[in-house]
Amino acid sequence: MVIKMDAKTKKIAVFGVMMGLVVIATALSGCLKSGEKHTITIRGSTTVLPIAQKTAEAYMDKHPNVDISVSGGGSSVGIQSVGEGIADIGMASRDLKDEEKTRYPNLKPIVIAKDGIAIIVHPDNPVTNLTLEQIRGIYNGTYTNWKEVGGPDKEIVVINRDSASGTREFFWEHVMQKDDFVATALEKNSNGAVKQTVSQTPNAIGYVGLGYVDKSVKAVKIKKEGTEVEPTVENVLNGKYPIARSLYMITNGEPKGIVKDFIDFVLSEEGQRIVEEEGFVPIS
Repeated sequence: MVIKMDAKTKKIAVFGVMMGLVVIATALSGCLKSGEKHTITIRGSTTVLPIAQKTAEAYMDKHPNVDISVSGGGSSVGIQSVGEGIADIGMASRDLKDEEKTRYPNLKPIVIAKDGIAIIVHPDNPVTNLTLEQIRGIYNGTYTNWKEVGGPDKEIVVINRDSASGTREFFWEHVMQKDDFVATALEKNSNGAVKQTVSQTPNAIGYVGLGYVDKSVKAVKIKKEGTEVEPTVENVLNGKYPIARSLYMITNGEPKGIVKDFIDFVLSEEGQRIVEEEGFVPIS
């Protein structure tokens, strides 16, 4: 059956269709187009922390109706927080453990950057390079004096991360080869705390994410097959630096809405430029 409409009826019908399309478009545009205030809570790795803080600042500048709260605590805290719904995004500097995958089966890790772990000493320490075997020996207690690895006759002060740290987990697996840490190591709860302690302790050694290295400490080169490799972005990218890893933002299920929009921003050209400016390795 064909329904005939006069001009006025046609105009009303077209207007109705157009209004319907506007309603659909508005719904699809998501919460960012509304005037409501929205929040994102991010918790976890202190390695990823500076990336999250800087990208959050840039994102909030673009979206004044969004408030992003970022805090550290370590990778384990981030994973648990997002798994239990305390945070919208967890930050981690290590892969998920099997028990975490079992406990929180819907977690989705998203690689947002690459990083190298730098071995740091006090700027006055004459040691400029170490092998992975020497680093492992220092951290398992085989070497207790700097003279045993080419340095001065001084007792080594070993600085470690706390058990919640993803950096420690990665270091334990890839450098320590799951060997036990020396019992006398001083544990610190963040990259910043490790750096500060090493900068103030002439005979200390520690390890931090590449983005934390500055003039207050000295990053030693890793001696590998007779070649000394500096911990730099370039050497992480070209695969020469042996202590490198992925950094993650983790969501409980596929990211949606404003959370997805923020993570997309981190992965965008602007977001990855911030990653690089913070001393980490962009993935794009």
